[in-house]
Order: sequence, then structure tokens, then C-alpha cells
Amino acid sequence: MPTDANSTSARDSIFESIRSHLAASVGHDALESELHHDSAAHETDRTITVTDQSLVEVFKESLEAVDGHCIVVQNESEVVQALTSTIAALQQTHLRARRIAISDDSDVARLIQLTDLEVEELAVTPSASDVFAFDVGISRVQAAIAETGTLLLDSSRERHRLVSLVPPVHIAIVDANQIVATLGEALALLRQTEQVSPIVTLVTGPSRTADIELTLAIGVHGPQELYVIVNQNSAK
Repeated sequence: MPTDANSTSARDSIFESIRSHLAASVGHDALESELHHDSAAHETDRTITVTDQSLVEVFKESLEAVDGHCIVVQNESEVVQALTSTIAALQQTHLRARRIAISDDSDVARLIQLTDLEVEELAVTPSASDVFAFDVGISRVQAAIAETGTLLLDSSRERHRLVSLVPPVHIAIVDANQIVATLGEALALLRQTEQVSPIVTLVTGPSRTADIELTLAIGVHGPQELYVIVNQNSAK
């Protein structure tokens, strides 16, 4: 057991280290304050941009800024083409894209059946124990936010939580009229038809974390790749 003298010495050393690091951080604090100010100014500019550009354009820019892929199409036929070309390209990579999990939205099943893809398995909302075996998850969304490139998925309206979060690739199909400028507008959009579910998933780009030694890693806790197909002229 350490003596009181040793404990006091260790405590004094810790306090001295804290004081020295706090003193050294003054310059960094000033830089952080300056960067925060610049960031706030950028956000103001961004809000202006949302009003000046079409929401689809802003959403595409925001999504691609966080390493997502956005494919803008003009009709349902082009949605099918985009699904076909995206999955076919993925099948030539290590991601395989041979086992496809889809949500229980009837449009998703219909669209995937219209493709001419060769897959090993196609399953609707596989169980929690089975979904880890799938390469790609495909779903719709209930809203999308232009200024951040974020998708909102309401689990009470479509069973897509596991499909969107577990497979290495998530492909989301979005109607242009589901894209709004801000989070507040997205929640208001959800409330138009019924009360918002207590389980709403917000997805902004592929999964990422910097928990390990502050090194950014993609796809640790979710999909490595996110593809969003935006239909400009949905019949819905």
C-alpha cells in the first residue's frame, strides 16, 4: 500500500500536470473559438444556400460531403436502372452484393423485382440473427434533410431499422417531395399523417467512428457505403 507521503506526491504531480496542460491550451482555445465562429458563419451561409438552390441539389451536396452517394433520377424506370447499375457494380467488389435484404415496403419489393439482377438470396426484413449474413439492405425513407444530407426512418411506418443499419451497404430510395430543408421541417412532415414514432433513425452518410485513438474508421458500427436514389418525379 502507498504511504500518505507517496499519495500526496502523486496527487501533487497530477495537479501540476493538469495546470501545465491548461496553461498550454490557451492558444488552442483561441483557435477553437475562431474556428467555431467560422463554422457558425458557414452555417448561416448554408441556410441561405438552402433557400437559393433546389432542395434536391442541396441534399445531394450535403450527402456527398459526408461520403454518401446520391443518384438523382427522373422517374420510376430510372430508379430501377439505378438499382441495377449500383448493385451490379458492387457485385464486382469485395462487398459482393449477392444477398439482398429489403424492408417491408411494397414498392421496394416491386422495384427490385423489376431489375434483372442475379442474386443468391432476396429476403424481406430478415430476423436480427439472419440479417448479418446479407450484403445489401434496401429501404425507403420517411423524410430527408437537405442541409445535412440526413435520412429519417420511422420504424412504425416501415420495417427497415435492421435492413438500414446492419448490412455493409444501405441503398435508400427517396422521393423528391420528401426532402425538406431542416430537421424541424422533417419532423413536421412526419406529423402530417400521424404522431411520430418513438423509434426514428437518423442516418447521415456511412457509419463512422473515431473512438479508437481518434482515428476515423468507416463502417465499424453500420454500413460502409450509403447510396441514395432520389426520384424527382414520383407518382406518390
